Parts: sequence; structure tokens; C-alpha cells
Amino acid sequence: MPPRRKLSDLDRGRAIGWLQDGVAARQVAQRLAVAPSVITRLKQRFHATERVQERQRTGRPRVTTQREDRFVQRQAMQQRMATANNIRQRLQATTNTAVSGQTIRNRLHNFGLRARRPVRGTTLTANHRAARRAWCIQHVRWQRQQWAQVLFTDESRFCLEPADGRIQVWRRRGERFAEGAVLERQRFGGGSVMVWGGISTRLRTPLYHVVGNLTGVRYQNEILQPLVVPALQAIGPRAILQDDNAPPHRSAAVNTFIQQARVNRMLWPANSPDLNPIEHMWDELCRRVQQHHPPPANLGQLLQWLQQEWNGAARAFICNLIHSMRQQCVECLAHNGGHTRY
Repeated sequence: MPPRRKLSDLDRGRAIGWLQDGVAARQVAQRLAVAPSVITRLKQRFHATERVQERQRTGRPRVTTQREDRFVQRQAMQQRMATANNIRQRLQATTNTAVSGQTIRNRLHNFGLRARRPVRGTTLTANHRAARRAWCIQHVRWQRQQWAQVLFTDESRFCLEPADGRIQVWRRRGERFAEGAVLERQRFGGGSVMVWGGISTRLRTPLYHVVGNLTGVRYQNEILQPLVVPALQAIGPRAILQDDNAPPHRSAAVNTFIQQARVNRMLWPANSPDLNPIEHMWDELCRRVQQHHPPPANLGQLLQWLQQEWNGAARAFICNLIHSMRQQCVECLAHNGGHTRY
């Protein structure tokens, strides 16, 4: 059966004209994409009143005017994280109109606004946005051959028990502390491991376990010399190193080593993890490890599985991440250097 909907006055007049011409009610309903019962009631109402317009219905009067509705919409658009009660209080203070929080939510729903969980992103100042915009302008026209020369690197920390705020549990009333309804967690996530890695379209470095705090000297001796330099040599004479602006990466000792080793380093805008495709690699590793059943029992097993999934990641997946760099630049420019969906 076609979906039932309200007919306009023009459609009602057309329907009555077709009925008077001898067209069957079912055929009229098919032409207007409504249920046959809609046409049947229209025909009965026309015979009784000789009118096609619907009769006026009584109902509860609307408590807000169109101007007040627009005020509610503006408040939500100007301060996206304002609650319905906050907007209700502002409406009452401005127009002296008292409504409930549910009425505010209903008005916002009418404008297509829904309360959703916000995306978490790094803090971006005006200088950050300007630097991101300038970087994207410089690299938006790069071809795949140029991106293939880049070795994208980063560190990431993985917890033994990752915190997932979206976990829910089925329970009845009064079963808040029932067996199986309590999510047991160890303090500080049961510990964590930090790993470093690098990817390019041609190769990936070994996944290195960073024990303790990473300093500039350790970054040079444990990562740059044994892992990064051989990888750049394997990529080719035009290879480029990408690393972020973390203090260990920009220490004086590291900068001196970069110059002496003649490493071509990419200038990187601050607070821009969304522009680094290796962040998606970390997300993929986290998802794959979480799919293991049972979950890792200790940090040693967690590290073992991370290295296993790192080595087993498809090369095509890594290439797709790096090939998306141009689109990432385009979206960042479209947001004036702001946050992107990447």
C-alpha cells in the first residue's frame, strides 16, 4: 500500500475531477500515491459538504510564536552545546514565555536539530587554523607519486582495557547491581603500552615498543637511527619524513641529527593529528585487537597482538589511507583550517 499522506487542496480538486470523470477511486489513489481510504473519505466528504477543503480542527493552542521558535533555533545554532533547559531559561528571560524543556526539544526537532554526541578534537586557535590552511594550500595539488615519497610516523598508546563510553547493558528495574550487569574495570585501564610506527605506500617500519618516557635522545637512538633512516633509504633519494611537533621530535639533539643525516623533513602544522593518515592505522589496530576473544590477558599479550595486526594489515589499506591525503587537504580548506571528518 502506498504511504499515507496529507493531500493539498490542488490534489483534492484533481481527485474529485477524476472521480467525476468516472475514474475508479483505487486508480485515483495510485495517481496521487496515497491509500485508497484517503480518496474514499474525500469522496464522502465532498458528497456531504460539496467542499474539498478539510474542516478546521480544534486543538491545544501553540504556546510559542514563529518568532519565538526562530529565537530558540538561533540560540541552539549560536551555542551548540546549550541544553534545552538553558534555552528555555533564555526564552523566558527574553520574551517572558514559559515553556517546558520538552517543548524546546520539539521546536528544535522541527528545525531538523537533534542532540548527538559531539566529536572530540584537539584545540585549534586562530594561529593553528591559519597554519593548517597554509599547509593544505601547499600540498593540496600533490600527486600520488609525491605522497608516495612520504613516511608518515607517530606514536600511540593502547590500554589493556580501553574505555568505551558507549557500552550498554540489558537489565530490568532493580537489576542495577545484578550479576552480569556491572562492567568491571581495573584502575587506569589495567596498564598500557606505547608503540611507534611508520607507513608509506611502499613499506611499513617495524612496530617499535616504547618503554617508559620517550626523550629526544631516545627518539634519536632507538627510532631515527635504526628504523627511520633505513626506511627513508628504501623509499628513495626523495623520501620525506613526517613526524609531529611533540617535544622529543623537535629537541636540539634530534634537529642536529636530522641535519647531519640529511633527512628531508616535512614541516607539520601543530595540533593536526587528523591530517596524518597513520591515525587511521591506529584505529584499525585497536578495532582488530578488540575483536580477539577472549581479550588480551596482560600487556605482553596486548603488545604481541598489536605487532601481529600491524604486520598483517593489508598493503592496499595503507595505500588507500595515503591516497586520501589530497581529499583531506580539500576538506580542511573547506573548513577554513578547522576540524575535518578524518
